Amino acid sequence: MATATKVQSCATTACTFNDGGCTALAITISGQNAAECGTFTTLDARSQNPAEAQVGACHLLECKHNEGLMCTNASINVAAGAECADYEVA
Repeated sequence: MATATKVQSCATTACTFNDGGCTALAITISGQNAAECGTFTTLDARSQNPAEAQVGACHLLECKHNEGLMCTNASINVAAGAECADYEVA
C-alpha cells in the first residue's frame, strides 16, 4: 500500500489553499515546462480546512521521485512560484 507524500511547506501565499501552510486535502503536481502545483488557485477566500496536505498525484513521469504517478519522497516543499522544489529529473 502506497503512503502519501506530505506537503512540508508552501511559500505560495497567493494561493487560496495556503493559510499558514497548505490546507488542501491533496495536491496534484503537473506542468508542461516545470513541476507546478496543479491545485494552485487564487480566489477571494481562504480554505479553512484543518487538514495537512499530501501529494495526491504527480504527472511528471521524468521525476526521479515518481513511481506509478505517485511521489515517493517523504515530503515536498512548494516554492513561492507554486513549483515543487523537490522535483528532480531522473
